[in-house]
Amino acid sequence: MISSLAAATLASVAPVCGQVTSKPVRLIVGFPAGGGTDVIARLLAEKLRGVYAPTAIVENKPGAGARVSVDFVKRSEPDGTTMLFTPDFPITVYPHSFRQLGYDPLRDLIPVAPTAKSALAFIIGPTVPSNVKSLADFVAWCKANPEKAAYATTSAGGTPHFVGVMLSASARVPMQPVHYRGGAPALQDLIGGHVPASVNPIGETLPAVQQGVRILAVTGAQRSKFLPEVPTMKEPGYDVVIDSWLGVFLPAMTPDEPVNALSRAFEKVVKSSEYAESLARFGSEPTFATPKEFAARVKTDIERWGPVVKASGFVGED
Repeated sequence: MISSLAAATLASVAPVCGQVTSKPVRLIVGFPAGGGTDVIARLLAEKLRGVYAPTAIVENKPGAGARVSVDFVKRSEPDGTTMLFTPDFPITVYPHSFRQLGYDPLRDLIPVAPTAKSALAFIIGPTVPSNVKSLADFVAWCKANPEKAAYATTSAGGTPHFVGVMLSASARVPMQPVHYRGGAPALQDLIGGHVPASVNPIGETLPAVQQGVRILAVTGAQRSKFLPEVPTMKEPGYDVVIDSWLGVFLPAMTPDEPVNALSRAFEKVVKSSEYAESLARFGSEPTFATPKEFAARVKTDIERWGPVVKASGFVGED
């Protein structure tokens, strides 16, 4: 016999006018509107309309470096209509960054699909002298001006934070992280001269170049096709290599049928040329994996970040 919860869930995903569910769906984003994650989430929500559901909206639930959004989805009804759209670090890095995280990503969430990938960019603003033209120049400037050696991050204990931690260790220069509630406010303070540097997704940084932001390096293993003239952080000899993904998760206990149906819907969206063209405007590339493949990637990434966080000595405030 099928449980009442599963029966209700299967009923909610019955095809209606070619759609998978007749209910509206929500993509929960743990950062304020205007940042890179939010922009791509809204692009996906638009593509899901009529493919998976009649209505798909983005709800921003910032707070605690995106932990609020993860906890919200964890406690949501497991019927395939409330999903988390998140960068990798709340899932892969936070389990090592916080003693009392409040959720276990392997136990409390079901990976559905990665939908975009991108390296991060290390950028500087107008407070840094114009003769600083490379990452090595910036490191030298920090050594000469230790009281100014700081960088903005989108959250404490996240990937952008550890880009700075790893650079600081590799370059042997102390750098103070300044934590914000998302990429948009971090960029605003960078442009406004309140912080000299920042670590942001490439897509967030591209429009900011017109406002005086300078991109010194990218974190990927190879140069970004969107910034072919910008070196990686590894090229000048700094031991920093990070490629990030954005992915979709459902609450634990969601039955297989909604998980697989949503996976198929995202596969259709992600593999479309229209989506790839739209994503390129944000400095990101499409990527896709099945729920099983994505779950394996998440587990591997969680294991990979353990030694990095431990070596840094960082412990987040619970």
